[in-house]
Amino acid sequence: MNTQTLSSPAAATTARMDVYTSIHKALRAAMSDTLRRVGRLDVHEDEEREAVCSNVQALLQQLRSHLQHENDFIHAAIEARRPGGARLTAEDHVQHLDSIGNLDDEAQALRHARAAQRQAMALRLYRHLALFVAENLEHMQLEETENQATLWALYSDAEIAQMHNRLVASIGPDEMALTVRWMAAALPTQDLVDLFSGVRANAPAPAFAALLDVACTQLDEGRRARLMRALGLPPVPGLVTA
Repeated sequence: MNTQTLSSPAAATTARMDVYTSIHKALRAAMSDTLRRVGRLDVHEDEEREAVCSNVQALLQQLRSHLQHENDFIHAAIEARRPGGARLTAEDHVQHLDSIGNLDDEAQALRHARAAQRQAMALRLYRHLALFVAENLEHMQLEETENQATLWALYSDAEIAQMHNRLVASIGPDEMALTVRWMAAALPTQDLVDLFSGVRANAPAPAFAALLDVACTQLDEGRRARLMRALGLPPVPGLVTA
């Protein structure tokens, strides 16, 4: 997947290579959706309880992977040129991994809970997940401002793009599909055009088509048509464009 050059609040009037905003929008959407699902759970509906617990655990795994990517690539880049420069967010990551483990245990316990325990356990999971989401929202804001500014001070856009390309190349196909799903749900159409233009330039055609199909499941008719037209593709499958 190609990198994106986007303007960022931290950049004010200067467009620089932004490694945080798009993925964080996707994760905010995923966290909000999962929290909503837990909050409305009918705990005595076995299929729904199973689905919601699985949804929570999938989110947690996505966040584990995200933290690892940031540790391995972004924090490593900052520390290489400014030792201690990523300390605050690195410490947050350690705490987040502990919270992820606890939430995973709570979701698993709710999945198998006795009927009399389910309501209280679901409310506990909901409240703990809400606190975790709140902590992550603050953490992401810090990364998007302080860490991004540090990257800009230490690296050129070309160097940041190379680092981000290595990060993206480390992501497996299942994780990539999930990431694209939430990006499609969370990003403006023009950002999706930029994203898929990069995918088409750097990935095999079947991979591009598969990821575009994933994205289109999250788009309403108007947004899907705008995306497809911008990519030079028919807005409706099988339609021949002029």
